[in-house]
Order: sequence, then structure tokens, then C-alpha cells
Amino acid sequence: MPDPPGANVPSTDKVSTSLMTDRDTIQNPYLLLTPGPLSTTLSVKEVMLRDWCTWDDDYNRGIVQVIRGKLVQLGTRAEGYTSVLMQGSGTFVVEALVGTAIAADGKLLVLSNGAYGQRIAQTARVLAIDHTVIDSGELDAHDPHNVDKALAADPAITHVAMVHGETATGMLNPVAAVGEVVRNRNRVFIVDAMSTFGGVPLDIDEIGIDFLVSSANKCIQGVPGFGFVIARESALAECEGRARSLALDLYDQWRVMEEGSGKWRYTSPTHTVRAFAQALIELEQEGGVEKRHERYRENHRVLVEGMKRLGFRCFLNESNQSPIITAFHDPEEATYEFKRFYADLKRKGFVIYPGKVTEDATFRIGTIGHVFPSDIRSLIAAIEDSIYW
Repeated sequence: MPDPPGANVPSTDKVSTSLMTDRDTIQNPYLLLTPGPLSTTLSVKEVMLRDWCTWDDDYNRGIVQVIRGKLVQLGTRAEGYTSVLMQGSGTFVVEALVGTAIAADGKLLVLSNGAYGQRIAQTARVLAIDHTVIDSGELDAHDPHNVDKALAADPAITHVAMVHGETATGMLNPVAAVGEVVRNRNRVFIVDAMSTFGGVPLDIDEIGIDFLVSSANKCIQGVPGFGFVIARESALAECEGRARSLALDLYDQWRVMEEGSGKWRYTSPTHTVRAFAQALIELEQEGGVEKRHERYRENHRVLVEGMKRLGFRCFLNESNQSPIITAFHDPEEATYEFKRFYADLKRKGFVIYPGKVTEDATFRIGTIGHVFPSDIRSLIAAIEDSIYW
């Protein structure tokens, strides 16, 4: 029996670099139109057919270290930055960062306008970290002037955290404007770019981000299993001894990866890591973050135009809308029920997301992953032919 694809490949630079354009319909009976996990290429899935040893240089130096370097390059071309990978979902990595970055006598200002900003605040509360929250409401982006006032009024605040792409609504927050305020006030800036990094262009050095957190299964189009932090190295180096958890000690994870040339402290998700290495290659093939952003924006444009034609209303104003996921008001038909709508679309090959807005009845459709404008047009046709129209 021949070896599976990639079985004798010791490093990421020798795998197949063909960017798949056909969905693997046998393994994937539907397209994931969600903010992650999301639809991936067949070539990303294929490289997971091989097993890897976590102690071997082929894995640590040949894959993990390559990933770490590429992540920093995606974040900025400036010197003085590093990256660290951490097992678990995106929330695991956010907790690792919040629990490691903020000293016992520190204070966190959380900017919230949706479920994921609220989750950062919840994390701080559970970890007994002193914090305060500016809640802008679900319809409004963060106002940098309010952030500046809060920092001026409270010198005890040492860190500011915000979500770049709030996927509860699809909000794209003004990370650069807020970053300028935080930098001018000499505070540490934490950005949850879970659903935007790799799909929305940004430069963490220009913005003034000290810690950026994201996940493998979002815009880079890998599979679930780990997340990562890109950090200003000097800021991360100050975090020794601060962690409130053994397993989620981000500083110690970084130290071991640095000293062990890519080694993880505890068992790493090898197959997920290998898939992510392939996904990074395919991001480069597509033309980098800028080109992927163009595709996501076109997906979003086709989606919104099609849904408006069918009578749907977007939850957000377009000025605040990201190309990642879009929230729509539920139809006003008395017979409408999301579960039936969802099941009907799933039968037709599309999986969408329920709403996550507290005040209004909504549902959400993602436009990231291995998804193209032709897929979105097919979705619109399926909705037009759905059980409600």
C-alpha cells in the first residue's frame, strides 16, 4: 500500500503547494459558513494522515519553528517580536494571555461590544484580576475618545484589551485608533484578533499592539486544536512568574519553545500543527493576507447584495461591518423558525450560525474559509428556494 500524501515529508517546505479549488464533497457534505471551525482544503486535511513525534527535530525545528517565524512575519516586519503556540481553543489562549500578562497589582480595561469582549471580562473576573469595562453596546464600535478618558481618569489601569472582529455581530473595531490612544497613554495593548488575523491586513508594530491572540482554525484556514500569541518580546519577557495557571502559563510555554527549538511543554496537537503549516503555505500561494482579504470582501459583498434582494436586513451598518461574518435580522414571517431554516439549508449543503445578539433575533453567515463568491451565490439561490419563500 503506498504511503499517504505527505507521509515522507520532514518539513513544511516540501509538501504539495497546490491550492485546491474543488471541495471534497465526499468528506464534506456541506459548506461551513461560520467564523470557525471553517471549511478547509483537501490538501490541508491530507497532511494530517501522517503521525509525528513531539520530540523529533523534523517536527519541532522543521514545522513548529517555521510556523512561529511565519506568524511573526504575518504580524509585522519590525524587529523585536516573537510568537508562542498554545494548546486548546481560542478561549484557552485568551485566558492564557490574560492570566499571564497582567501582574498581581495590575488592572485591565476591557472594551466590550459583544459576546467575546464580555468573555475577556469574564476571564478577568474568574481569575480575580482587577478590571473595569467600557461597554459600547452591540451596534457601536469603540470610541477612542472614551478610551482616552478612561485611561486619563484611572492611572491604575496597566493593560487594555479589545476584540478586533466581534463575531457575535460581525463588528470590525477601530484597532488602530484605539492602539494610538493606548500607546500615547503608555499602557499595554492586548488585541483579540481571533477571527481577523490572516484575513484582515494589520501591522502590530504600527498599531502598537503588545500582545495579539488568534487561533489556527480561523482566517489562516487550518483546523481546530491550538491558538497562538504574537508578542512584543520585551513585554512577554516581563511576564515571568505572573501566570495564574500551570498549563496556561504563556511565558513558560514561550521559554520552553525558545530553549527547546520548538518543543512544547506538554503534548502538542501534532496533526493540527501540521495542517496549520500547510494552511500557511496556501495563504502565501493565494497572495498573502491582502489577497485573502479581497476574496473575503467579495464573498461578503455578494452575500449582502443577495440577502438584501431577498428582503433580509443586516444587523450592523456597513461602516462597522467586517468581511468575516454578517448578522441578519430574522425574517418577520410568523412561520419562521431558525432551526427549520438551518436544517433546510444544511440539507442543501450549507451550514450557517445562530444569532448571538442579546436584544434582537438574528442569525449569522460567515464568509471566511475555503469559500468563494460562487459558493455564496449558490447559498443565495438555496435561501431563495428555501421553505419560507
